[in-house]
Amino acid sequence: MRAGYNIHDTMAPTTHAIIGTAGHIDHGKTALIKALTGQDTDRLKEEKERGISIDLGFAYLTLPDGTRTGIVDVPGHERFIRNMLAGAHGIDLVLFTVAADDGVMPQTEEHLDILHLLGTQRGIFVITKADLADAARIRDVHDEIELLAEGTRLAGAPVVEVSSMTGAGLDELRAEIVRQLDGFQARRATGVFRLPLDRAFVIKGHGIVVTGTAMGAEVRVGDKLRVLPSGSEVRVRSIEVHSDSVESAGLCQRVAINLTGAEKLNLGRGDMLTDERIDSASARFDAWLEIRPAAKRALKNNTRVRLFIGTAETVARAIVLDEAGAIAPKSAAFAQLVTEDPVVALSGDRFVIRDETNSRTLGGGIVLNPLGRRVRKPVETYRANLRMLKDSSGADAIEALIDLQEAFAIGAMRIAILMNIPSAEADAALGEASRFVKLSVGDEEAYTTRARWDALKRFVLDALTKHHKTEPLSPGLEMEAMRTRLPYEIGARAFRPIIDRISHESEIVREESVLRLKSHRVQLGGDAETLGARIEEALASARFQPPDLKQLAEALNISANQLSRIRTVLVAMEREARVVKIATDLYFSRAAAEEARNHLVQYLKAHNEITAATFRDLLGASRKFAIALLDHFDHIGVTTRVGDHRRLRIPS
Repeated sequence: MRAGYNIHDTMAPTTHAIIGTAGHIDHGKTALIKALTGQDTDRLKEEKERGISIDLGFAYLTLPDGTRTGIVDVPGHERFIRNMLAGAHGIDLVLFTVAADDGVMPQTEEHLDILHLLGTQRGIFVITKADLADAARIRDVHDEIELLAEGTRLAGAPVVEVSSMTGAGLDELRAEIVRQLDGFQARRATGVFRLPLDRAFVIKGHGIVVTGTAMGAEVRVGDKLRVLPSGSEVRVRSIEVHSDSVESAGLCQRVAINLTGAEKLNLGRGDMLTDERIDSASARFDAWLEIRPAAKRALKNNTRVRLFIGTAETVARAIVLDEAGAIAPKSAAFAQLVTEDPVVALSGDRFVIRDETNSRTLGGGIVLNPLGRRVRKPVETYRANLRMLKDSSGADAIEALIDLQEAFAIGAMRIAILMNIPSAEADAALGEASRFVKLSVGDEEAYTTRARWDALKRFVLDALTKHHKTEPLSPGLEMEAMRTRLPYEIGARAFRPIIDRISHESEIVREESVLRLKSHRVQLGGDAETLGARIEEALASARFQPPDLKQLAEALNISANQLSRIRTVLVAMEREARVVKIATDLYFSRAAAEEARNHLVQYLKAHNEITAATFRDLLGASRKFAIALLDHFDHIGVTTRVGDHRRLRIPS
C-alpha cells in the first residue's frame, strides 16, 4: 500500500524475516539498500534535499529463489534516534554499516548497543565506501569492528566489504544474506497478532492505512482488531505485503493494512494494532534489565528514564528489585518499569531505556511479567517468581506468572496472551492437575496454582476461626466482609463459586451470604443469656406491637451505645428460634409471630383475601406492625400480594 495504493495481479512469495540497517550517519545505509534493491528508501522531500535519512524507510529484497524479504532502513543521526528505535524493534537480520573512511563512530557504538539490547542475533557488518580506502585502512576497520562487537550478540558476525558506487562486494553480500536467512522460515509463531504502527496515513478512496512489522501470529482480511492503548475496535478491509494484495499476513513480515472503523481515530506511531482478545495495555511491568557500559554510572532505584518498546515511547520510573537498589554498568538485575503512558508489553518483548533527556542509551532488557504489581515484602519471593519466568518455560513459568498476579485466578487464553505463547501450549501446561486448580465462574474458566488455592483455604479458615473467637454470638462472617479481607483480587461474582468449592473441601458452611465453621454454634450464656431472657420477656409482653431496638434499650435501661450488643443477642436468639426477625431491627417473640400467622391463615381460609386494615383490626395492633407482618409473610411464602390485598399461597 504505497502512495497510490497499487494492487498487483501477481504476488511474489515472502519470507518471514525483516532485514534492517544500522550505523552512523552518512555511512551509506540508504545507498547500500538502493544498490541491493534498486529502491530509494528516502521518501521525504527534506531527506532528498539534505541527503540524510530522517525517518524510517522501507523496501524489499528479492532473494535468488524469488521470495521477498522486508527491509527497514533506519536514520543514523543521533537527533533521530527515536526513529531508529521505532524501526529496530522488528529486525531479524541487521546490515550494520561502518564506512571505510570514517571507521567506528559514536552512533556506530550506540546502534550496536541498541541491537544487542533488542536481542538481534543475526548480523552482517558491512564496510561501506570500500572504494575510498586502501587495504591497510580496511584492515584497521576490521579490527575496530571486532573490538566493538566484543561482548555483544553480534560478536563474530561476518564482515563484508562493499562499494555501493562500483558494485564491488554486493554479490558476496547477497550470498551472505541468503546464508543468514537459511532456515529462518522455521521461526515459530508465538501468541496472538500484534502490529506496532510505524506509519498511518489516508489514501483517497480507501481510508486509513497503517504499516508496521507484524509480531506473533497472522492477521486475515475481515478480522476484528483492537487499537491500543485507546481500546478502539477496527476491522481489516485489505492487506498488502510489499505492494502485493494478500488474504493473510504476519509473523515477522512488513505489513500494510487498510482499516474500516478507524476514520475518527488519531492513529500514529506508538499505537499498537492487536488481536481483539488483548483488551488492555500495561502501566507497570517486570523485566530483566541490563545496563550497558555506555551508561557510565549505575542505574539507581526510582530513576526516571525514557522507555522505547515496539514503536512506542514514554517516560517511566525504573524500580530496581535487587537488594543493592542499583544496577551497575555491565550488569543486569530484575526491575519494574512504571510508565506514564500505558504500553503494550507481553512476556518476551524487548525494550530499550535511555536517560530522561533522550541523550544516551542506558540499557534495556526483556519483559517477564506484563502485569507487575506493587512489590510487598518479602521481595525475595517476588524475585524468585521472576527468576522462574526468566529461566524456565511451560508449567514452571505459568505457575510463576500466576503467583505474581494480584488476581487470584486467570483464564487460559489470558495466560497464553501474557506469556506470548500459543494457546495450545498453555492448555497443555495447565493440564498438570497437581500444580493448577481450574475454577468455573458461570461459563468462564480460570486457573490458579495449587499453592494459592491451599493458601486461600487456610486464610478463610483462619479468618472464620478468629471471627468466632472474637464474636461468639455472631452467626458468622458476611461473604463480602470476607472477600474484602482476602490477600488476592477476587471479584464478587467469582467469589461465591470459589467459596462453595472451598466448603466442599474444608470445614466451612455457607448459609445464604454468611460463612461459618461447621463446628460453630451460637449459644447464649452468662451475661448474654441474662440479657436474652430480659429481651424475650419484653417482646412477649408487647405481643403484636414490639419495641424497636432503641425502645428496647430504654425499656431494659441499657444505654444507646449498647445497641450493637442488643442486636448481636437478638441475632443469636433468632438462630435459637426464640424470636423472629420481621424487618430491620424489628423482632417479634416466637409465640407472637406464630399467633399472628395462625390468625392470618385462618382468616384467609374463610375469606380468600385480606387488607392491611382488616389484619390490623384482627390483631389489635397498629397499621405499622400489621404491614410489617404482612410483608414478612409475603417474603417467607405464606401469602402473596395482589394490589392492596393478600391471598393465601400455601394450603396449610
